[in-house]
Amino acid sequence: MDKYIINGGNRLCGKIRIQSAKNSVLPILAATVLTDEKVTILNVPDITDVRNMLRILGCLGCRAQFDGNNVTIDSSSAVSYEIPRTLAHELRSSVFLLGSVVSRFRKAKIAYPGGCDIGLRPIDLHLKGLKRLGVRIDEHNGYISCECDVLKGNEIMLDCPSVGATENIMLAAVTAEGTTVIKNAAREPEIEDLQNFLNSVGAKVKGAGSGTIVIDGVKKLGGGVYQPIADRIEAGTFLIAAAMCGGEVELIGANGEMLSSLLHKLYENGCKIDAKDDKISIVSDRRLRSVKSVETQPYPGFPTDLQAQMTALCAVSKGSSVITENLFETRFKFVPELRKMGADITVADRCAFVRGVSRLRGATVIAQDLRGGAALVLAALAAEGKSEVLDISHIDRGYSGLEYKLRAVGGDIVRNSV
Repeated sequence: MDKYIINGGNRLCGKIRIQSAKNSVLPILAATVLTDEKVTILNVPDITDVRNMLRILGCLGCRAQFDGNNVTIDSSSAVSYEIPRTLAHELRSSVFLLGSVVSRFRKAKIAYPGGCDIGLRPIDLHLKGLKRLGVRIDEHNGYISCECDVLKGNEIMLDCPSVGATENIMLAAVTAEGTTVIKNAAREPEIEDLQNFLNSVGAKVKGAGSGTIVIDGVKKLGGGVYQPIADRIEAGTFLIAAAMCGGEVELIGANGEMLSSLLHKLYENGCKIDAKDDKISIVSDRRLRSVKSVETQPYPGFPTDLQAQMTALCAVSKGSSVITENLFETRFKFVPELRKMGADITVADRCAFVRGVSRLRGATVIAQDLRGGAALVLAALAAEGKSEVLDISHIDRGYSGLEYKLRAVGGDIVRNSV
């Protein structure tokens, strides 16, 4: 089991290139099951979630391999419609395969998916959407079994704008007979990215990025090469790191428009921000002032995946903040670990009340989920003295070479085996 050893207090200065978005790459990889022609995805992060998705594709009979930073998938030999329990428990995004596998084979069987323990993430909206397309679903013994004779387009109204349900329905509907209309669809940039990938291999999807997505079914998809969008959560994490530690950092390949909710908060904190083309630069040259409140919301609101990192920033800012987590009910599990470092935070229900301290102290802390673990790394970088962040396998799910990128801009961080 690996850990990070971090000596805090260094300013961060330099450039960081941002990886392709984890939350785009995973559903796009799931979508490759829909075609029997080769697909190459560019600039794919070498993270455990991607590795697990490729292992699942391999179990289905697909051939997938990394070539440098690119991944090529050949699904022409796919024969299985069952997703192994062990891999489904490792990867929450395995649920995306329901839509694509049932579209390919008219059958799918998967164990209930796993991932980070950040609260209940029911998949009932996924299943309701598939049923509207004509899929028969049986749930028993921890498995979900899907079967249909023909997929038929339909109008689907989501009870809430679920990212996963929107993507799963899109994947099932691209080869369904007729037209599917998804209303109250999620609007995240990764939804539009999935649409663009699907269209690049022959699908007919429009409206992603709005509340209504229209999909005209096609009989067959082809192959191609695709570059996913940059990872806005990785970019946001590095911006917050620079804000906490001080310094000047430029992110290459980052899209400022996709991070506008965070950039406005950092500006409110007192950072200098410049976002243009595919670059974002940040200057932090003094102790920042706290933002009064942060509330997580579906896009374009403040991302839940940056809530923990923002809480860490507020913990060392001047003043008090209220952080409200509206999407997941147990996403403050990292707070007791921050308190070990001297943070003054009180949690009540879905709110964290943060009173900024002038300096955190180094400590041994445990990462319990992906984004909470990232927040602990940022806190350790800004803290006085030495810290150890344990169980960083959670962090490896979403960040590729985190320690190398931070060292390149001046962070004193190394990976050690426990």
